[in-house]
Amino acid sequence: MNTSHNPDPEPDRTTGLEPGGSVPPGETPPGEASTSSGTGPRVEPPRGWAKGPLIAIGVLVVLIAAFFLVYTVLI
Repeated sequence: MNTSHNPDPEPDRTTGLEPGGSVPPGETPPGEASTSSGTGPRVEPPRGWAKGPLIAIGVLVVLIAAFFLVYTVLI
């Protein structure tokens, strides 16, 4: 048995609709919150690199340079 049912409401029988299917003002809730900003102070993220990653990259570069220096001396 196959019955099709239209999930859309019938405009003639739905409350709160004006003629033509439009919604009168005040019938729907606002689309956004009433507050315009956050509740606390805005914290900006720090700019630039932190010391830890810079030190790690520097140590890695020195180790790689030392490896190639030793490799060229021994061969």
